[in-house]
Amino acid sequence: MDDLKLAVLIDADNISPKYVKVILDEAASFGVAAAKRIYGDWSDPRLKSWKDALLNNSIIPMQQYSYTTGKNATDSAMIIDAMDLLYSGNLDGFCIVSSDSDFTRLAARLREAGKLVIGMGESKTLGPFVKACDQFKYLDLILGHQEEEEAAPTATDEAEAAALAQAGDDTAINRDSVAKLVRGMIDEMDDGTGWVRTSRVGDQLIKRYPDFDVRNFGSKSLNKFLVSFPEMEVEERILANGNPIQFVRMRPVPRPASKSGKKLPAHKTPATHNAKKRSVRKK
Repeated sequence: MDDLKLAVLIDADNISPKYVKVILDEAASFGVAAAKRIYGDWSDPRLKSWKDALLNNSIIPMQQYSYTTGKNATDSAMIIDAMDLLYSGNLDGFCIVSSDSDFTRLAARLREAGKLVIGMGESKTLGPFVKACDQFKYLDLILGHQEEEEAAPTATDEAEAAALAQAGDDTAINRDSVAKLVRGMIDEMDDGTGWVRTSRVGDQLIKRYPDFDVRNFGSKSLNKFLVSFPEMEVEERILANGNPIQFVRMRPVPRPASKSGKKLPAHKTPATHNAKKRSVRKK
């Protein structure tokens, strides 16, 4: 399958150059950045810090003069270019990098045209723009976790709590809302064994919360995030072809003892044909 061709459009007025590596790394996880453009008034000394980042990462600066104080001409130029790129028909998706909710309608329009829309911005980004995207990445939280990992091998509970406290506005998610949603998914998608593929859970979480990212909660993978909930357990099964596949379920409630004093047998998961099981432990 060919990689998706993406346009990365950056609002220099709202995004710091310290995020450039995070932006490009996140875009690369979805496809190839076929177009990389950044918009601003480059005669403004405040944008001088972007110079090295543009040269080193082959990002094309798009000049837009600020004709009137208080009016954001950069947003208009970025929106016009996005629509031109849309009608060129050569792209599969767009990465809109800004914390400005003025791009909400643009994101919605691009999705109406069947394009993948990845939003990126700081955790101060308002909910309407976040929800208008297929997925949204909080740059400050991702960068913060990367810096913590470089400074210390393991993230602390205090760091995770601080990240959660900064995670957006009233539309942002938290651990309790995720746990409640996952419980509902397991009940709904359960095939009778109690187990559900973690990949299906992850897909549904992103559809429900475009800004969902396990790194916002201090975890490196979805499996480790799910197993951090005491009421959930994750199991990895190795298929006959050697490929691993992960499942999650709610931990069974211990059954009461029978009148004879013997415990009733716990519910057993039917054996999977030609598959070995391996538990995923919380680290």
